[in-house]
Amino acid sequence: MQSKEDILEQLYELVRPFSKQTIELGAETGLVNEMGLDSVKVMELMTQIEDHFDISIPLNILSRVDTLGDFAEQLQHLLQDS
Repeated sequence: MQSKEDILEQLYELVRPFSKQTIELGAETGLVNEMGLDSVKVMELMTQIEDHFDISIPLNILSRVDTLGDFAEQLQHLLQDS
């Protein structure tokens, strides 16, 4: 099982091209507020994350995701269950 920190490091690499501005990424970085991702970019990002981790991400988890740390936690659960 991958640790949350390992997943976060991979997320940083995957989300960096989607950020409108150059910001330092961390667990508390907000996907919408700080990175400026709109719904289309979030869906594109989810597709890349699904491909990278070879999983399917249910859309309902997005309601529990505000930060990269939240996303890593949800991915950790999905990877554990797969």
